[in-house]
Amino acid sequence: MGYTSIEICAGAGGQALGLEQAGFDHAALVEIESIACETLKSNRPAWDVFQQDVKQFSAKDYKNIDLLAGGVPCPPFSIAGKQLGHMDERDLFPEALRLIEECDPKAIMLENVKGLLSNKFTDYRGAILVKLYQLGYRCDWKILNASDYGVSQLRPRAILVGLKEEYFKYFKWPAKHHNNPPTIGDLLYEEMSALGWNNADNWARNANGIAPTIVGGSKKHGGADLGPTRSRQAWTELGVDGSGLADLPPINGSEAAPRLTLKMASLIQGFPKDWHFAGKKTPAYRQVGNAFPPPVAKAVGESIIKAFELYEQKSIKGTRLESETA
Repeated sequence: MGYTSIEICAGAGGQALGLEQAGFDHAALVEIESIACETLKSNRPAWDVFQQDVKQFSAKDYKNIDLLAGGVPCPPFSIAGKQLGHMDERDLFPEALRLIEECDPKAIMLENVKGLLSNKFTDYRGAILVKLYQLGYRCDWKILNASDYGVSQLRPRAILVGLKEEYFKYFKWPAKHHNNPPTIGDLLYEEMSALGWNNADNWARNANGIAPTIVGGSKKHGGADLGPTRSRQAWTELGVDGSGLADLPPINGSEAAPRLTLKMASLIQGFPKDWHFAGKKTPAYRQVGNAFPPPVAKAVGESIIKAFELYEQKSIKGTRLESETA
Protein backbone atom coordinates (compact mmCIF):
# COMPACT_ATOMS: atom_id res chain seq x y z
CA MET A 1 0.00 0.00 0.00
CA GLY A 2 1.41 3.39 -0.99
CA TYR A 3 1.61 6.32 1.40
CA THR A 4 1.61 9.96 0.35
CA SER A 5 3.32 13.01 1.78
CA ILE A 6 3.87 16.75 1.53
CA GLU A 7 7.36 18.11 2.12
CA ILE A 8 7.84 21.75 3.17
CA CYS A 9 11.17 23.60 3.28
CA ALA A 10 12.43 20.73 1.15
CA GLY A 11 15.90 22.13 0.45
CA ALA A 12 18.10 19.79 -1.56
CA GLY A 13 15.86 16.81 -0.78
CA GLY A 14 17.63 14.99 2.05
CA GLN A 15 14.49 14.38 4.06
CA ALA A 16 12.37 13.86 0.94
CA LEU A 17 14.79 11.25 -0.39
CA GLY A 18 14.88 9.38 2.91
CA LEU A 19 11.09 9.36 3.15
CA GLU A 20 10.90 8.14 -0.45
CA GLN A 21 13.23 5.30 0.48
CA ALA A 22 10.98 4.53 3.44
CA GLY A 23 7.95 4.17 1.16
CA PHE A 24 6.32 7.60 0.81
CA ASP A 25 5.25 9.12 -2.52
CA HIS A 26 5.55 12.91 -2.48
CA ALA A 27 2.42 14.71 -3.63
CA ALA A 28 4.09 18.13 -3.27
CA LEU A 29 7.43 19.62 -2.28
CA VAL A 30 7.67 23.29 -1.30
CA GLU A 31 10.98 25.19 -1.37
CA ILE A 32 11.65 28.92 -1.66
CA GLU A 33 15.21 28.76 -3.05
CA SER A 34 15.29 28.43 -6.84
CA ILE A 35 18.65 26.61 -6.88
CA ALA A 36 17.40 23.97 -4.42
CA CYS A 37 14.32 23.51 -6.61
CA GLU A 38 16.67 22.87 -9.53
CA THR A 39 18.37 20.19 -7.44
CA LEU A 40 15.05 18.53 -6.62
CA LYS A 41 13.82 18.59 -10.22
CA SER A 42 17.10 17.36 -11.70
CA ASN A 43 17.15 14.32 -9.42
CA ARG A 44 13.42 13.57 -9.39
CA PRO A 45 11.71 15.04 -12.48
CA ALA A 46 8.42 13.40 -11.47
CA TRP A 47 8.23 15.25 -8.15
CA ASP A 48 5.75 18.14 -8.06
CA VAL A 49 7.99 20.96 -6.82
CA PHE A 50 6.57 24.34 -5.82
CA GLN A 51 9.10 27.17 -5.76
CA GLN A 52 7.47 29.52 -3.29
CA ASP A 53 7.42 30.78 0.27
CA VAL A 54 5.70 28.30 2.59
CA LYS A 55 3.65 31.26 3.83
CA GLN A 56 2.05 31.46 0.37
CA PHE A 57 1.40 27.72 0.03
CA SER A 58 -1.99 26.19 0.78
CA ALA A 59 -2.47 22.53 1.69
CA LYS A 60 -6.25 22.59 1.32
CA ASP A 61 -6.05 20.53 -1.88
CA TYR A 62 -4.20 17.74 -0.05
CA LYS A 63 -6.82 16.58 2.41
CA ASN A 64 -6.19 13.15 3.95
CA ILE A 65 -2.51 13.06 2.99
CA ASP A 66 -0.64 10.49 5.06
CA LEU A 67 2.30 12.65 6.14
CA LEU A 68 3.32 16.28 6.31
CA ALA A 69 7.08 16.59 6.79
CA GLY A 70 9.70 19.29 6.67
CA GLY A 71 12.84 20.82 8.05
CA VAL A 72 11.69 24.25 9.19
CA PRO A 73 14.47 26.88 9.38
CA CYS A 74 16.84 26.41 12.30
CA PRO A 75 18.29 29.93 12.94
CA PRO A 76 15.53 30.87 15.43
CA PHE A 77 16.72 28.04 17.71
CA SER A 78 20.40 27.54 16.84
CA ILE A 79 23.06 28.30 19.44
CA ALA A 80 25.02 29.84 16.56
CA GLY A 81 22.34 32.54 16.28
CA LYS A 82 20.44 34.81 18.65
CA GLN A 83 17.85 32.14 19.56
CA LEU A 84 14.90 34.48 19.16
CA GLY A 85 12.45 31.58 18.72
CA HIS A 86 8.92 32.77 17.95
CA MET A 87 10.20 36.38 17.73
CA ASP A 88 12.36 35.47 14.74
CA GLU A 89 10.65 36.21 11.42
CA ARG A 90 12.23 33.02 10.03
CA ASP A 91 10.27 30.84 12.47
CA LEU A 92 7.96 28.76 10.28
CA PHE A 93 6.42 26.53 12.92
CA PRO A 94 3.21 28.63 12.80
CA GLU A 95 3.00 28.00 9.05
CA ALA A 96 3.57 24.28 9.57
CA LEU A 97 0.70 24.24 12.06
CA ARG A 98 -1.51 26.08 9.58
CA LEU A 99 -0.75 23.55 6.85
CA ILE A 100 -1.35 20.64 9.21
CA GLU A 101 -4.76 22.08 10.03
CA GLU A 102 -5.53 22.56 6.33
CA CYS A 103 -4.68 19.05 5.09
CA ASP A 104 -5.23 17.01 8.28
CA PRO A 105 -2.51 14.39 7.65
CA LYS A 106 -2.35 11.11 9.53
CA ALA A 107 1.18 11.96 10.70
CA ILE A 108 3.66 14.81 10.91
CA MET A 109 7.45 14.88 11.03
CA LEU A 110 9.30 18.15 11.62
CA GLU A 111 13.06 18.43 12.01
CA ASN A 112 15.20 21.15 13.58
CA VAL A 113 18.42 21.77 15.49
CA LYS A 114 18.80 20.27 18.95
CA GLY A 115 18.70 23.79 20.45
CA LEU A 116 14.93 23.71 20.06
CA LEU A 117 14.82 21.17 22.91
CA SER A 118 16.72 23.42 25.32
CA ASN A 119 15.04 24.77 28.46
CA LYS A 120 14.83 28.20 26.84
CA PHE A 121 12.13 26.96 24.49
CA THR A 122 10.10 24.81 26.91
CA ASP A 123 7.06 27.11 26.75
CA TYR A 124 7.32 27.40 22.98
CA ARG A 125 7.42 23.63 22.52
CA GLY A 126 4.51 23.29 24.92
CA ALA A 127 2.41 25.70 22.88
CA ILE A 128 3.10 23.68 19.73
CA LEU A 129 2.10 20.43 21.43
CA VAL A 130 -1.11 21.96 22.81
CA LYS A 131 -2.11 23.10 19.32
CA LEU A 132 -1.35 19.70 17.84
CA TYR A 133 -3.28 17.99 20.64
CA GLN A 134 -6.27 20.16 19.77
CA LEU A 135 -5.93 19.00 16.17
CA GLY A 136 -6.06 15.35 17.26
CA TYR A 137 -2.36 14.46 17.39
CA ARG A 138 -0.28 12.78 20.01
CA CYS A 139 3.36 13.73 19.71
CA ASP A 140 6.88 13.08 20.89
CA TRP A 141 10.10 15.04 20.53
CA LYS A 142 13.45 13.33 20.45
CA ILE A 143 17.08 14.10 19.61
CA LEU A 144 18.41 11.62 17.07
CA ASN A 145 22.10 11.34 16.22
CA ALA A 146 22.80 10.70 12.55
CA SER A 147 25.73 8.43 13.48
CA ASP A 148 23.25 6.01 15.10
CA TYR A 149 21.69 5.38 11.69
CA GLY A 150 24.72 4.70 9.52
CA VAL A 151 25.79 8.29 8.81
CA SER A 152 29.51 8.99 9.26
CA GLN A 153 28.88 12.26 11.06
CA LEU A 154 28.02 13.71 14.45
CA ARG A 155 24.74 15.42 13.64
CA PRO A 156 22.18 15.56 16.46
CA ARG A 157 18.78 16.84 15.35
CA ALA A 158 15.51 17.47 17.16
CA ILE A 159 12.70 15.49 15.55
CA LEU A 160 9.01 16.04 16.26
CA VAL A 161 6.77 13.14 15.29
CA GLY A 162 3.03 13.32 15.72
CA LEU A 163 0.31 10.89 14.68
CA LYS A 164 -3.43 10.84 15.00
CA GLU A 165 -4.36 9.21 18.29
CA GLU A 166 -5.37 5.86 16.79
CA TYR A 167 -1.94 5.46 15.16
CA PHE A 168 0.31 6.98 17.82
CA LYS A 169 0.12 4.06 20.24
CA TYR A 170 1.79 1.90 17.57
CA PHE A 171 4.67 4.30 16.94
CA LYS A 172 8.17 3.55 18.19
CA TRP A 173 11.29 5.54 17.49
CA PRO A 174 13.66 3.69 15.16
CA ALA A 175 16.22 1.50 16.87
CA LYS A 176 19.86 2.46 16.56
CA HIS A 177 21.94 0.49 14.10
CA HIS A 178 24.00 -2.28 15.66
CA ASN A 179 27.10 -1.49 13.63
CA ASN A 180 29.11 1.71 13.79
CA PRO A 181 29.01 3.92 10.68
CA PRO A 182 31.97 3.79 8.29
CA THR A 183 34.97 5.87 9.26
CA ILE A 184 35.69 8.91 7.11
CA GLY A 185 38.67 7.04 5.73
CA ASP A 186 36.57 4.08 4.62
CA LEU A 187 33.72 6.24 3.34
CA LEU A 188 35.84 8.60 1.27
CA TYR A 189 38.72 6.36 0.19
CA GLU A 190 37.36 5.80 -3.31
CA GLU A 191 36.90 9.54 -3.88
CA MET A 192 40.20 10.53 -2.27
CA SER A 193 42.10 8.07 -4.49
CA ALA A 194 40.13 8.83 -7.67
CA LEU A 195 42.99 10.81 -9.25
CA GLY A 196 45.72 8.44 -8.14
CA TRP A 197 46.79 10.18 -4.92
CA ASN A 198 49.70 8.09 -3.65
CA ASN A 199 48.96 8.91 0.02
CA ALA A 200 45.33 7.77 -0.07
CA ASP A 201 45.93 4.48 1.76
CA ASN A 202 47.85 6.12 4.58
CA TRP A 203 45.31 8.93 4.84
CA ALA A 204 42.40 6.48 5.03
CA ARG A 205 44.03 4.49 7.85
CA ASN A 206 44.52 7.65 9.90
CA ALA A 207 41.08 9.09 9.18
CA ASN A 208 39.61 6.48 11.52
CA GLY A 209 36.76 8.46 13.06
CA ILE A 210 33.52 10.07 11.94
CA ALA A 211 33.04 13.68 10.92
CA PRO A 212 31.90 16.60 13.06
CA THR A 213 28.61 18.19 12.03
CA ILE A 214 28.82 19.62 8.53
CA VAL A 215 27.57 23.20 8.52
CA GLY A 216 26.02 24.73 5.43
CA GLY A 217 26.13 28.26 6.75
CA SER A 218 24.13 31.23 5.54
CA LYS A 219 24.40 33.55 2.57
CA LYS A 220 25.93 36.16 4.88
CA HIS A 221 28.99 34.10 5.75
CA GLY A 222 30.97 34.01 2.52
CA GLY A 223 32.46 30.91 0.97
CA ALA A 224 32.30 27.21 1.72
CA ASP A 225 34.10 25.96 4.81
CA LEU A 226 33.51 23.08 7.18
CA GLY A 227 32.37 25.04 10.21
CA PRO A 228 33.75 26.99 13.18
CA THR A 229 37.19 26.60 14.76
CA ARG A 230 36.31 23.57 16.89
CA SER A 231 34.97 21.73 13.85
CA ARG A 232 38.06 22.54 11.84
CA GLN A 233 40.22 21.12 14.62
CA ALA A 234 38.21 17.90 14.46
CA TRP A 235 38.76 17.82 10.70
CA THR A 236 42.49 18.33 11.22
CA GLU A 237 42.55 15.23 13.43
CA LEU A 238 40.98 13.35 10.52
CA GLY A 239 43.67 14.61 8.16
CA VAL A 240 41.37 17.05 6.36
CA ASP A 241 41.86 20.76 5.71
CA GLY A 242 38.54 22.23 6.86
CA SER A 243 39.14 25.78 5.67
CA GLY A 244 37.35 25.25 2.38
CA LEU A 245 36.29 22.84 -0.35
CA ALA A 246 38.35 21.51 -3.22
CA ASP A 247 37.15 21.34 -6.81
CA LEU A 248 38.85 17.96 -7.30
CA PRO A 249 40.32 15.15 -5.19
CA PRO A 250 44.06 15.34 -4.38
CA ILE A 251 46.51 14.43 -7.11
CA ASN A 252 49.56 12.20 -6.96
CA GLY A 253 52.44 13.88 -5.16
CA SER A 254 50.26 16.14 -3.04
CA GLU A 255 51.68 16.45 0.48
CA ALA A 256 49.13 18.86 1.99
CA ALA A 257 46.10 17.71 3.95
CA PRO A 258 43.30 17.25 1.42
CA ARG A 259 40.13 19.26 1.36
CA LEU A 260 36.74 17.67 0.83
CA THR A 261 35.04 18.00 -2.52
CA LEU A 262 31.32 18.69 -2.79
CA LYS A 263 30.70 15.03 -3.55
CA MET A 264 32.64 13.94 -0.46
CA ALA A 265 30.59 16.28 1.72
CA SER A 266 27.36 14.90 0.26
CA LEU A 267 28.49 11.33 0.96
CA ILE A 268 29.13 12.30 4.59
CA GLN A 269 25.54 13.57 4.74
CA GLY A 270 24.30 10.19 3.54
CA PHE A 271 23.32 11.16 -0.01
CA PRO A 272 23.81 8.57 -2.76
CA LYS A 273 26.71 9.05 -5.15
CA ASP A 274 24.47 10.01 -8.06
CA TRP A 275 22.58 12.81 -6.26
CA HIS A 276 23.29 16.03 -8.16
CA PHE A 277 23.39 19.49 -6.55
CA ALA A 278 22.64 22.47 -8.75
CA GLY A 279 24.74 25.62 -8.75
CA LYS A 280 28.37 26.57 -8.21
CA LYS A 281 30.47 25.19 -5.37
CA THR A 282 29.44 27.52 -2.55
CA PRO A 283 25.63 27.51 -3.08
CA ALA A 284 25.75 23.78 -3.83
CA TYR A 285 27.67 23.11 -0.62
CA ARG A 286 25.19 25.24 1.31
CA GLN A 287 22.47 22.85 0.14
CA VAL A 288 24.54 19.87 1.27
CA GLY A 289 25.39 21.32 4.67
CA ASN A 290 21.82 22.36 5.44
CA ALA A 291 20.34 18.99 4.46
CA PHE A 292 18.76 16.38 6.71
CA PRO A 293 20.66 13.08 6.25
CA PRO A 294 18.49 10.75 4.15
CA PRO A 295 19.25 7.61 6.25
CA VAL A 296 17.81 9.28 9.37
CA ALA A 297 14.69 10.42 7.53
CA LYS A 298 14.30 6.91 6.13
CA ALA A 299 14.52 5.35 9.60
CA VAL A 300 11.87 7.67 11.08
CA GLY A 301 9.69 7.31 7.99
CA GLU A 302 9.78 3.53 8.27
CA SER A 303 8.70 3.78 11.92
CA ILE A 304 5.75 5.97 10.94
CA ILE A 305 4.71 3.53 8.22
CA LYS A 306 5.06 0.65 10.69
CA ALA A 307 2.59 2.42 12.99
CA PHE A 308 0.14 2.78 10.08
CA GLU A 309 0.50 -0.90 9.19
CA LEU A 310 0.04 -2.13 12.75
CA TYR A 311 -3.11 -0.06 13.11
CA GLU A 312 -4.45 -1.38 9.81
CA GLN A 313 -3.68 -4.97 10.77
CA LYS A 314 -5.45 -4.46 14.08
CA SER A 315 -8.45 -2.94 12.32
CA ILE A 316 -8.66 -5.78 9.80
CA LYS A 317 -8.40 -8.36 12.58
CA GLY A 318 -11.13 -6.60 14.54
CA THR A 319 -13.41 -6.45 11.51
CA ARG A 320 -12.85 -10.15 10.85
CA LEU A 321 -13.71 -11.07 14.44
CA GLU A 322 -16.87 -9.00 14.31
CA SER A 323 -17.85 -10.76 11.09
CA GLU A 324 -17.23 -14.21 12.57
CA THR A 325 -19.30 -13.50 15.68
CA ALA A 326 -22.19 -11.90 13.80
